[in-house]
Amino acid sequence: MKKCYFLLIFNVLFLFSYAESSGQAKFKVIGFYTAKHDQAHISFVHEANKWFSKAAQENNFTYDSTNNWSNLNTPFLSNYQVVLFLDTRPEDPAQREAFKKYMDHGGAWIGFHFSAFALTPSDYPQNWDWYHNEFLGSGQYASNTWRPTSAVLKVEDRKHPAMKGLPTTFRSSPCEWYRWENDLTKNRNIKILLSIDPSSFPLGTGPKPHEIWHSGYYPVVWTNTTYRMMYFNLGHNDIDYENKTNKALSFTFNNPVQDKLILNSLLWLANTKKDR
Repeated sequence: MKKCYFLLIFNVLFLFSYAESSGQAKFKVIGFYTAKHDQAHISFVHEANKWFSKAAQENNFTYDSTNNWSNLNTPFLSNYQVVLFLDTRPEDPAQREAFKKYMDHGGAWIGFHFSAFALTPSDYPQNWDWYHNEFLGSGQYASNTWRPTSAVLKVEDRKHPAMKGLPTTFRSSPCEWYRWENDLTKNRNIKILLSIDPSSFPLGTGPKPHEIWHSGYYPVVWTNTTYRMMYFNLGHNDIDYENKTNKALSFTFNNPVQDKLILNSLLWLANTKKDR
């Protein structure tokens, strides 16, 4: 009897050890993208897909990507613990409803730069109140800096898990920085994690004067505490438009501190449960 008991214990421990050593992925991530308009966003999408694939291998998770937005449906999303919007947002009402359902039931999301863009009138009008006003909290796009330039970013909440190991301030990769219609500091559900440090001013090079910021408060990374989400106003590479080469002049994922921030955020979202 004792022999059978010890054999059972041995088998359980062996199976547990095998599962641990077999390299089974901890979680699955899906990146949605369009990558059809604006070479700066296309460049970022290609760069992001390569970086997340490499990060997945190094951190034992699975990364898939798709430009087929019809996959934004409940059965497909049920296979993934984290969803990324790399450049755009869904336009189809059924896709939007499936995404809202996913987030309402505890799904996790990271959005980059243009995924929050909305402007009426434009090709991306503000016609999704839940997403832009409630979920992101930012409302419509208001203005931007130009050209894409590096900024000094300031950590606003050093205790947040996504900020672990980051310095108080650090210099970002070049980006086109957005300003928003809504004041995020007045939204009690929004926790701002990074903002542009005043030492960055003047920010932008023009040539138009309004494309250069000289003062103000500009959130760059934030989370909505009602959901498992993170938005990054990062993801616009500098492109050689003037000489019509469309060559990338800067990259987003070549900055160790910024890369650590993105990986921290992904791991935090993937390993944090939120019952809703």
